[in-house]
Parts: sequence; structure tokens; C-alpha cells
Amino acid sequence: MLELDLVSDSTREFRILCLGAHCDDIEIGCGGTLLQLAQTVKNLSIHWVVFSSTPQRAQEARNSANAFLYNVPQHTIRIHEFRDGFFPSLSAELKECFEQLKLTCSPDVIFTHYRKDLHQDHRMIAELTWNTFRRHLILEYEIPKYDGDFGTPNTFVPLADTLCQEKIRYLMQFYESQRNKPWFCPDLFSAVLRLRGMEADASTRYAEAFYCRKIRLRVSS
Repeated sequence: MLELDLVSDSTREFRILCLGAHCDDIEIGCGGTLLQLAQTVKNLSIHWVVFSSTPQRAQEARNSANAFLYNVPQHTIRIHEFRDGFFPSLSAELKECFEQLKLTCSPDVIFTHYRKDLHQDHRMIAELTWNTFRRHLILEYEIPKYDGDFGTPNTFVPLADTLCQEKIRYLMQFYESQRNKPWFCPDLFSAVLRLRGMEADASTRYAEAFYCRKIRLRVSS
């Protein structure tokens, strides 16, 4: 399988925008990839934005984000308080939030929700991402859920087992409020990583998967 380097020039700042509807979405969807980038990219800058939270979950999200971004010297964490489950009816307010974000952030790559996600909040964030950032590389991550909306991703990031375990450990450590949910457990997170690793034929056996809907390739002479 042909591999493409996400970071082509390690000498300049590489800017990432992470968007999550809820407090644990970014970590579940692309946490391993962010840990990998933090290990390998020196000039990394990450803007981390969560749109829905409660006071308890907001504190969990900040603690978790700080752990995932520990090796990223340039990072910003923003936690909003839009009402969980009501994003479609808050489209104007969310759109304004995205327009303000566009003025303050010019990312090289954006991690956001899968556009066909069956959770209405996730889907709204994905739609607004594409509506607002029209000239950027966008990678859509996946979130396991009861609805069963996993599709066929076309982009994979192989991950070492140690990074997968670190991702899962942080999720379980920082999101105490979610531990009573039957799907929020290490074996499920590990199973998803193993499944995508198999599909990617990853030598590490594990991977995170994304949907890349538009990419421009440069063919050098």
C-alpha cells in the first residue's frame, strides 16, 4: 500500500485543528494519531475545540486534552457549552462560532466528525467544518456507538501498541463520568483499533481510520 507523509516539511510549524461535538470525541476519534504526531513532529501546533460540555465534563476534557497535548508546546484548548443533543436547532449560533474560529486559526489539517455519523451533533459539526473550511485538508474520524454507523474509511494511521494503550489509559483515567456507559470500555476501544489495523495491513497491528473526501496530490518531476 502506498504511504503518504502527512507532514512534508518538518522545519516549519505544522498546524492542526481538532473539532469535537462532545468532551471525549477528539480523544476517541483521533487521540492516537495526535499522540503519534506529538512524538514525531517538532514544530507542532494544535487548536483543540469542544462544543458541548457541562462543568464536570469540561474539567474532564481540559485534563484529558492537557494529557494528550503534553508534548505539544504550542496548543490551545477551548471548551464551549452548547446544549448536548440540540445542535441542529442551534445552527446559527454554531455557525457564528465557526466563523470566529476561522479568523483565529489557519490549520494545515482538520480532524472532525464523520459526515454520515448518525448522531445529530456529530453530523452538524462535520457539516459546519466543510462549510467553513473549504480549502483545507479535512480528515473525518469515527466514534463507536449503539446506532452502528461504522462505514468504510479510506485513510489509516498505523499506531504502535504502546500509543494505543496510552490513548485508552487516558480515556479511562480522565472521563470518570462516562465509565458507567457499557460502550465506554478498554476492550471496545482496543477492538476498533485492531480492526482498522487489520484493514490497513499495518505492521503494528493497530490503526486509527479516517474519511478523506478531497485531497490534492503533487507529482514532482
